[in-house]
Amino acid sequence: MSVTRNTKNVPYYLLGFGAFAQLGGLVQARRKAVQGPALFFIDHFFHNTEHLGTLPAESDDSVFFVDVSREPAVEYVDALADKSREALAGRAPCCIVGIGGGATLDVAKAVGNLLTNPGKAEDYQGWELVKNPAPYKIGVPTLFGTGAECSRTCVLTNQRRKLKLGMNSDFTMYDQLLLDPALSRTVPREQFFFTGMDTYMHCFESVRGSYRNVIVDHLSESALSLCREIFLGPEDMMSEANLERMAVASYLGGMAAGNVGVVHPISAGLSIVLHLPHGKANCYALSVLEEIYPEEYAAFTAMLSRHSIDLPKGICEKLTEEQYEALYAGSIVHEKPLTNALGPAFRDILTKERLIAKFKSM
Repeated sequence: MSVTRNTKNVPYYLLGFGAFAQLGGLVQARRKAVQGPALFFIDHFFHNTEHLGTLPAESDDSVFFVDVSREPAVEYVDALADKSREALAGRAPCCIVGIGGGATLDVAKAVGNLLTNPGKAEDYQGWELVKNPAPYKIGVPTLFGTGAECSRTCVLTNQRRKLKLGMNSDFTMYDQLLLDPALSRTVPREQFFFTGMDTYMHCFESVRGSYRNVIVDHLSESALSLCREIFLGPEDMMSEANLERMAVASYLGGMAAGNVGVVHPISAGLSIVLHLPHGKANCYALSVLEEIYPEEYAAFTAMLSRHSIDLPKGICEKLTEEQYEALYAGSIVHEKPLTNALGPAFRDILTKERLIAKFKSM
C-alpha cells in the first residue's frame, strides 16, 4: 500500500438528537477565546421560522440568511464576504457558524477563507490555493448527505469560467461540528432522498476509482452500508433511526469524499447550465451511466422505486446546440475525477458526441 497524503479531519464533533441545544455553549467558549462578534450563516429556509429554536446570537453579532435557491456562486460569496468585513469593522470574529444544508455550509466555509485571504472567491477555486487559516468555524448541518460538514472543500459555481469547482484546502474545514439528526425532520422527502444520494454516489465512485487508499475505502464502504439500510431497508427512509444513520453516513462519506468519478463531473455540467441542485443533478447523471456503474445503477433505480421518487425524463430535450456544448465543456473540464474513473484516456471514452447523447437521453 502506498503512503497516503497527510490528511486532516474535523477535530471535534457532537452527535445525537437534541445536540443543537449545545450550540450556545460552543459559541460562548469562542467568545472567551477571541474578543470579537460571531458571524452566523443560516439557510434562508429558517428565516422567520421556529424550526431551529433559540439562536445564541448577541447584539454585536451578524446573522446572514443564505439564499440556496441556486447553487452558491462565486459572486454571491464575494458579496457576503464584503458584508461580513463591513460588520466586523476591522475586528476578527470569535467564530463563524454555518447552519443549513451543504450549500449553506459551503458558503460559510468560503466566506471564512476570504476573511483571511486577499482577492475574490474565484481566485481560490482549485487545489491548495488558500494560504492563510480561516477563522474558527462551527458547522451545523440541517440536511445530511453532501458531507460538506467535514470535507476540505466548498463547491462554488463560476458562470464566467463555466465551471463548478471547490476551494480545496485544509483551511476550508470546520473546526467543530454539531450533528443533530432532529434538524432534518422537516426536510421534504424528495430533498432528503436527493441529498442522501450524494453520499451514496461519491462513496461508490471512490471505491470504484483508481485513486484509492485503505482508510477511504473503509469509510466509503461503511457509508454505503448505511445508505443501503436507509434507502433499501424495511423502515421508512425518514424514520428516527434512519435520520441518525443518514447523519453518520454523511459524516463518514464526507471524510471519504474527494476522489469521485463520472457522476460528479456530469452533475457539475447540469448545475452550470440548468442550475439543478447538486443532489438532483447527481441522480440525473447516474440515470444515464448504467454501462459504467451497472450495480450501482440497479441499486439506485430500486431506491427510486422503493420511495416513489420521481425523476422526470426530458430535462434536456429543448436545449440549443450552444447549451449542449456548455454541458459537455462543464463536465469534461473535471480531469481529475474522470481520470480516476476512466483513466487518462477518458476523452476517448467520453467523446463529445457520446456525452451529449447522454444528456439528450435524460
